[in-house]
Amino acid sequence: MLIYAIKRLAGIVAILFVMSVLVFAITQVMPGDVAHVLAGQFAEPAAVAAIEHKLGLDQPAWLQYWRWIAGAVRGDFGQSLIMERPVGPLVLEAFLSSALLAVIAFVLVTVFGIGLGVIAAVRRDRPSDHIISFFSYLSISVPEFFWALVGVIVFAKTLDWLPSGGAGHPSDGILPWASHLVLPVATLTLALVAHIARLTRSSMIDALQSQYVRNARAKGLPERSVVYGHALPNALMPTITVLAIDVGWLLGNIVVVEAVFSYPGLGRLLLFAIERHDLPLIQASILLIAAVYCLANLAADLLYAFVNPRIRYGHA
Repeated sequence: MLIYAIKRLAGIVAILFVMSVLVFAITQVMPGDVAHVLAGQFAEPAAVAAIEHKLGLDQPAWLQYWRWIAGAVRGDFGQSLIMERPVGPLVLEAFLSSALLAVIAFVLVTVFGIGLGVIAAVRRDRPSDHIISFFSYLSISVPEFFWALVGVIVFAKTLDWLPSGGAGHPSDGILPWASHLVLPVATLTLALVAHIARLTRSSMIDALQSQYVRNARAKGLPERSVVYGHALPNALMPTITVLAIDVGWLLGNIVVVEAVFSYPGLGRLLLFAIERHDLPLIQASILLIAAVYCLANLAADLLYAFVNPRIRYGHA
């Protein structure tokens, strides 16, 4: 297990190196540049060239990359070209805000997605199964920004129960602070819980029809033990994989939810950086999302061994 983890960590380092090259290359060919943004639409070419020289944008691309990656290895991602602040603290602050939404939504998706999937599988072709399937199809068919707009219109504008956007602070009180999280978290949860419920239902139906489950029932084991002790651990294998992918999805696609609710997270920061061609901010944000995605997949692979003891890593 330890050997496997070390190999995977080495692979993650290689993946992040490749990602850094790709991200840097993409930012170099993006239309427009930050020098024109800072100088203004009608600036003289000499003024634009002076800003490019000041920021080092007139240097060869390989030299710009080397300076950036050498600093990133030391934890220095440079200065934001627009805000003129260190990129590291900016990205970390935004990441922690997004991580709060993502962690709460991930826990809810895991609990409700697996729970609803198990109920639908155990009560297959019964009214509860049909109801869960209907709402799953409905949630899958509608994009997350639609649920965000519905939440704002119904709960913020019409009923005035929740704030329509922004982010509170714990110093304002637990309830006012938590009220700002309800709609964004609910939107993210609705967007993902249907996928997990459908996948868990399908895997559980296959597990409940397997030979080892029939053997367990033939031994006279209680149905609860058969479902949760024998069928569910094996049915969770594909679900764990999708949950790991959802971690990357939560951070990579949270920009839509953060934009609708004006939430100051990593997605909104990345959108701000892209609109203004703030290259160091773009590069650091995307690299962080890639790192989280890789680590989430590593955690999923390691979790396989605990869910299913037949799996062993580190051997030929």
